[in-house]
Amino acid sequence: MEKSWKDAIKRVLRESSSPLHYTEISEQILSRGYYTTDGATPAATVNAQLASSIKHDGNKSPFIRVGKGIFSLKNSSPLSPAPRLEPKEKLEVINDTDVEGSDSIIRSFGMYWQRDLVVWRNDPKLYGKQQAASKSINFGKQKGIYILYDHHTVVYVGRSVDRPLGKRLYEHTADRLGSRWNRFSWFGLLEATDDGGLQETPFNNSLSTIIATLEALLIEALEPPQNRKRGDDFSAIEYIQSIDPELREREIQNTLRSIEQKMRGGS
Repeated sequence: MEKSWKDAIKRVLRESSSPLHYTEISEQILSRGYYTTDGATPAATVNAQLASSIKHDGNKSPFIRVGKGIFSLKNSSPLSPAPRLEPKEKLEVINDTDVEGSDSIIRSFGMYWQRDLVVWRNDPKLYGKQQAASKSINFGKQKGIYILYDHHTVVYVGRSVDRPLGKRLYEHTADRLGSRWNRFSWFGLLEATDDGGLQETPFNNSLSTIIATLEALLIEALEPPQNRKRGDDFSAIEYIQSIDPELREREIQNTLRSIEQKMRGGS
Protein backbone atom coordinates (compact mmCIF):
# COMPACT_ATOMS: atom_id res chain seq x y z
CA MET A 1 0.00 0.00 0.00
CA GLU A 2 1.26 3.47 -0.89
CA LYS A 3 1.83 6.15 1.76
CA SER A 4 -0.32 8.85 0.16
CA TRP A 5 -2.91 9.60 -2.50
CA LYS A 6 -0.19 11.16 -4.63
CA ASP A 7 1.98 8.04 -4.52
CA ALA A 8 -1.03 5.86 -5.37
CA ILE A 9 -1.94 8.09 -8.31
CA LYS A 10 1.60 7.89 -9.66
CA ARG A 11 1.57 4.11 -9.36
CA VAL A 12 -1.69 3.75 -11.31
CA LEU A 13 -0.53 6.10 -14.06
CA ARG A 14 2.85 4.38 -14.20
CA GLU A 15 1.14 1.03 -14.75
CA SER A 16 -1.25 2.37 -17.39
CA SER A 17 -0.43 2.28 -21.10
CA SER A 18 -2.53 5.40 -21.71
CA PRO A 19 -3.72 8.53 -19.88
CA LEU A 20 -6.66 8.04 -17.52
CA HIS A 21 -9.65 10.04 -16.30
CA TYR A 22 -9.42 10.88 -12.62
CA THR A 23 -12.51 8.78 -11.84
CA GLU A 24 -10.81 5.72 -13.31
CA ILE A 25 -7.60 6.50 -11.44
CA SER A 26 -9.46 6.55 -8.13
CA GLU A 27 -11.34 3.37 -9.00
CA GLN A 28 -8.10 1.52 -9.74
CA ILE A 29 -6.45 2.82 -6.58
CA LEU A 30 -9.24 1.43 -4.41
CA SER A 31 -9.83 -1.82 -6.29
CA ARG A 32 -6.11 -2.67 -6.28
CA GLY A 33 -5.65 -1.69 -2.65
CA TYR A 34 -3.00 0.93 -3.37
CA TYR A 35 -4.56 3.28 -0.82
CA THR A 36 -7.50 3.08 1.56
CA THR A 37 -9.88 5.81 2.66
CA ASP A 38 -13.06 6.26 4.66
CA GLY A 39 -14.03 9.24 2.52
CA ALA A 40 -17.17 9.31 0.39
CA THR A 41 -15.69 11.20 -2.58
CA PRO A 42 -12.45 9.45 -3.66
CA ALA A 43 -12.74 10.60 -7.27
CA ALA A 44 -13.03 14.23 -6.18
CA THR A 45 -10.04 13.74 -3.87
CA VAL A 46 -7.92 12.36 -6.72
CA ASN A 47 -8.97 15.25 -8.96
CA ALA A 48 -8.02 17.73 -6.22
CA GLN A 49 -4.64 16.04 -5.68
CA LEU A 50 -3.83 16.21 -9.38
CA ALA A 51 -5.01 19.80 -9.75
CA SER A 52 -3.12 20.94 -6.64
CA SER A 53 0.11 19.30 -7.78
CA ILE A 54 -0.08 20.87 -11.25
CA LYS A 55 -0.92 24.30 -9.86
CA HIS A 56 1.44 24.50 -6.89
CA ASP A 57 4.38 22.28 -7.91
CA GLY A 58 4.69 23.78 -11.38
CA ASN A 59 7.38 22.08 -13.48
CA LYS A 60 8.20 19.80 -10.55
CA SER A 61 4.77 18.17 -10.70
CA PRO A 62 4.96 14.59 -12.03
CA PHE A 63 1.50 14.98 -13.63
CA ILE A 64 0.27 16.55 -16.81
CA ARG A 65 -3.29 17.15 -17.94
CA VAL A 66 -3.88 15.97 -21.50
CA GLY A 67 -7.63 16.41 -21.77
CA LYS A 68 -10.74 17.32 -19.77
CA GLY A 69 -10.28 15.35 -16.55
CA ILE A 70 -7.62 13.13 -18.16
CA PHE A 71 -4.09 12.89 -16.80
CA SER A 72 -0.75 11.24 -17.45
CA LEU A 73 2.72 11.18 -15.95
CA LYS A 74 5.07 13.69 -17.56
CA ASN A 75 7.74 11.10 -18.15
CA SER A 76 5.45 8.49 -19.70
CA SER A 77 6.02 8.07 -23.41
CA PRO A 78 4.72 7.77 -25.92
CA LEU A 79 1.33 9.23 -25.04
CA SER A 80 -1.30 6.87 -26.40
CA PRO A 81 -4.91 8.02 -27.02
CA ALA A 82 -6.93 8.31 -23.85
CA PRO A 83 -9.62 5.60 -23.79
CA ARG A 84 -12.53 7.97 -23.21
CA LEU A 85 -11.81 10.37 -26.05
CA GLU A 86 -13.51 10.21 -29.44
CA PRO A 87 -11.49 8.13 -31.96
CA LYS A 88 -10.59 11.13 -34.16
CA GLU A 89 -10.02 13.53 -31.29
CA LYS A 90 -6.38 14.53 -30.87
CA LEU A 91 -4.67 14.14 -27.51
CA GLU A 92 -3.60 17.65 -26.58
CA VAL A 93 -1.48 18.71 -23.64
CA ILE A 94 -3.27 21.40 -21.63
CA ASN A 95 -1.40 24.32 -20.08
CA ASP A 96 -0.12 23.19 -16.68
CA THR A 97 -1.50 26.33 -15.03
CA ASP A 98 -5.03 25.39 -16.12
CA VAL A 99 -6.34 23.61 -13.03
CA GLU A 100 -8.93 20.94 -13.61
CA GLY A 101 -12.30 21.87 -12.18
CA SER A 102 -15.95 22.08 -13.03
CA ASP A 103 -18.09 25.14 -13.60
CA SER A 104 -21.13 23.00 -14.31
CA ILE A 105 -24.24 23.78 -12.29
CA ILE A 106 -24.76 19.99 -11.96
CA ARG A 107 -22.56 18.71 -9.13
CA SER A 108 -23.54 15.03 -9.09
CA PHE A 109 -26.00 12.69 -10.73
CA GLY A 110 -27.37 9.15 -10.74
CA MET A 111 -28.69 7.26 -13.77
CA TYR A 112 -31.47 4.66 -13.90
CA TRP A 113 -31.59 3.98 -10.17
CA GLN A 114 -34.03 1.23 -9.17
CA ARG A 115 -37.16 2.10 -7.25
CA ASP A 116 -37.20 -1.22 -5.38
CA LEU A 117 -33.78 -0.60 -3.77
CA VAL A 118 -35.23 2.24 -1.68
CA VAL A 119 -37.32 2.05 1.50
CA TRP A 120 -40.11 4.48 0.66
CA ARG A 121 -41.29 6.65 3.51
CA ASN A 122 -41.96 10.35 4.05
CA ASP A 123 -38.24 11.12 4.24
CA PRO A 124 -36.56 8.32 2.24
CA LYS A 125 -32.83 7.73 2.01
CA LEU A 126 -31.35 7.50 -1.49
CA TYR A 127 -27.94 5.85 -1.15
CA GLY A 128 -25.23 6.10 -3.79
CA LYS A 129 -21.46 5.66 -4.10
CA GLN A 130 -18.81 7.20 -6.30
CA GLN A 131 -17.27 3.75 -6.61
CA ALA A 132 -17.91 0.28 -5.26
CA ALA A 133 -15.24 0.60 -2.55
CA SER A 134 -16.20 4.07 -1.33
CA LYS A 135 -18.62 5.11 1.41
CA SER A 136 -22.30 5.60 0.60
CA ILE A 137 -23.91 9.03 0.57
CA ASN A 138 -27.58 9.70 1.24
CA PHE A 139 -28.90 11.88 -1.60
CA GLY A 140 -32.39 12.14 -0.17
CA LYS A 141 -31.84 15.86 0.56
CA GLN A 142 -30.49 16.59 -2.92
CA LYS A 143 -32.06 19.35 -5.03
CA GLY A 144 -32.25 19.55 -8.79
CA ILE A 145 -33.98 17.74 -11.63
CA TYR A 146 -35.24 14.15 -11.79
CA ILE A 147 -36.68 11.83 -14.41
CA LEU A 148 -39.03 8.88 -13.88
CA TYR A 149 -38.90 5.88 -16.22
CA ASP A 150 -40.94 2.84 -17.04
CA HIS A 151 -37.81 0.73 -17.57
CA HIS A 152 -36.03 3.04 -20.08
CA THR A 153 -39.07 4.99 -21.30
CA VAL A 154 -39.37 8.49 -19.85
CA VAL A 155 -42.77 9.04 -18.19
CA TYR A 156 -42.16 12.22 -16.18
CA VAL A 157 -39.65 15.02 -15.64
CA GLY A 158 -39.75 17.02 -12.42
CA ARG A 159 -37.77 19.31 -10.14
CA SER A 160 -36.96 19.28 -6.45
CA VAL A 161 -36.42 22.72 -4.94
CA ASP A 162 -38.70 23.48 -1.97
CA ARG A 163 -39.05 19.77 -1.28
CA PRO A 164 -35.89 17.67 -1.63
CA LEU A 165 -35.39 14.81 -4.05
CA GLY A 166 -36.35 11.99 -1.68
CA LYS A 167 -39.57 13.71 -0.66
CA ARG A 168 -40.58 14.41 -4.28
CA LEU A 169 -39.94 10.82 -5.33
CA TYR A 170 -41.88 9.50 -2.34
CA GLU A 171 -44.86 11.60 -3.41
CA HIS A 172 -44.72 9.94 -6.83
CA THR A 173 -45.10 6.50 -5.23
CA ALA A 174 -48.64 7.45 -4.17
CA ASP A 175 -49.88 9.88 -6.85
CA ARG A 176 -51.20 9.21 -10.36
CA LEU A 177 -47.70 8.08 -11.43
CA GLY A 178 -47.41 5.56 -8.60
CA SER A 179 -47.74 2.44 -10.76
CA ARG A 180 -46.09 3.86 -13.87
CA TRP A 181 -42.38 4.02 -12.96
CA ASN A 182 -39.74 1.64 -11.69
CA ARG A 183 -36.51 3.61 -12.28
CA PHE A 184 -35.36 7.18 -11.84
CA SER A 185 -32.43 9.43 -12.71
CA TRP A 186 -31.45 12.60 -10.89
CA PHE A 187 -29.18 15.58 -11.50
CA GLY A 188 -28.21 17.45 -8.33
CA LEU A 189 -27.16 21.02 -7.59
CA LEU A 190 -25.75 20.26 -4.14
CA GLU A 191 -22.16 19.11 -3.89
CA ALA A 192 -21.27 15.90 -2.05
CA THR A 193 -18.65 16.25 0.66
CA ASP A 194 -15.99 13.74 1.67
CA ASP A 195 -17.74 13.09 5.00
CA GLY A 196 -20.90 12.00 3.19
CA GLY A 197 -22.92 15.20 3.42
CA LEU A 198 -24.37 17.62 0.89
CA GLN A 199 -23.62 21.31 0.68
CA GLU A 200 -24.51 24.34 -1.42
CA THR A 201 -21.68 25.89 -3.40
CA PRO A 202 -21.74 29.25 -5.16
CA PHE A 203 -22.38 29.37 -8.90
CA ASN A 204 -20.43 31.74 -11.11
CA ASN A 205 -21.73 30.61 -14.45
CA SER A 206 -21.93 32.44 -17.73
CA LEU A 207 -24.96 32.09 -19.97
CA SER A 208 -22.98 29.93 -22.40
CA THR A 209 -21.94 27.59 -19.57
CA ILE A 210 -25.53 27.19 -18.36
CA ILE A 211 -26.72 26.47 -21.91
CA ALA A 212 -23.92 23.93 -22.42
CA THR A 213 -24.82 22.24 -19.13
CA LEU A 214 -28.50 22.01 -20.07
CA GLU A 215 -27.58 20.53 -23.45
CA ALA A 216 -25.28 18.03 -21.75
CA LEU A 217 -27.98 17.07 -19.23
CA LEU A 218 -30.49 16.35 -22.00
CA ILE A 219 -27.95 14.28 -23.92
CA GLU A 220 -27.08 12.30 -20.80
CA ALA A 221 -30.70 11.75 -19.78
CA LEU A 222 -32.30 11.05 -23.16
CA GLU A 223 -29.36 9.42 -24.99
CA PRO A 224 -30.34 10.63 -28.48
CA PRO A 225 -28.89 8.29 -31.15
CA GLN A 226 -27.23 11.07 -33.16
CA ASN A 227 -25.18 12.33 -30.20
CA ARG A 228 -22.08 10.15 -30.02
CA LYS A 229 -20.85 11.35 -26.65
CA ARG A 230 -21.84 13.32 -23.58
CA GLY A 231 -22.26 17.06 -23.82
CA ASP A 232 -18.97 18.90 -23.70
CA ASP A 233 -19.62 20.48 -20.31
CA PHE A 234 -21.11 17.56 -18.41
CA SER A 235 -18.30 17.05 -15.91
CA ALA A 236 -20.32 16.08 -12.82
CA ILE A 237 -19.51 12.81 -11.09
CA GLU A 238 -21.94 9.94 -11.49
CA TYR A 239 -22.97 7.97 -8.41
CA ILE A 240 -23.96 4.31 -8.55
CA GLN A 241 -26.93 3.25 -6.47
CA SER A 242 -26.51 1.37 -3.20
CA ILE A 243 -29.24 -0.76 -1.69
CA ASP A 244 -30.79 0.70 1.46
CA PRO A 245 -29.17 -1.10 4.47
CA GLU A 246 -32.66 -1.65 5.89
CA LEU A 247 -33.59 -3.71 2.82
CA ARG A 248 -30.38 -5.69 3.07
CA GLU A 249 -31.11 -6.43 6.73
CA ARG A 250 -34.61 -7.60 5.78
CA GLU A 251 -33.12 -9.95 3.19
CA ILE A 252 -30.74 -11.40 5.78
CA GLN A 253 -33.58 -11.91 8.28
CA ASN A 254 -35.79 -13.56 5.64
CA THR A 255 -32.94 -15.88 4.67
CA LEU A 256 -32.35 -16.85 8.30
CA ARG A 257 -36.06 -17.54 8.81
CA SER A 258 -36.14 -19.69 5.68
CA ILE A 259 -33.13 -21.71 6.88
CA GLU A 260 -34.68 -22.10 10.31
CA GLN A 261 -37.97 -23.35 8.81
CA LYS A 262 -36.13 -25.87 6.62
CA MET A 263 -34.16 -27.14 9.61
CA ARG A 264 -37.36 -27.57 11.63
CA GLY A 265 -38.99 -29.36 8.74
CA GLY A 266 -36.02 -31.67 8.37
CA SER A 267 -36.06 -32.59 12.03
